Amino acid sequence: MPVRLTNRPVCHHCDGFPVVSITTGTRRLDGSRVTLRVLCPVCQGTGHTAAPAGLARAGR
Repeated sequence: MPVRLTNRPVCHHCDGFPVVSITTGTRRLDGSRVTLRVLCPVCQGTGHTAAPAGLARAGR
């Protein structure tokens, strides 16, 4: 039987692509490019956000 996974909301800052590689423009001696890995600051590289908390009651 298939395993049912809960739907986790996708991070709205990175749209589910939490890690990107940015080239610096320089090359190594073997000809490959120097890259930097950058994580999404909101989801910390997971691609998902925490489920929103239940509605808070205000007033009486």
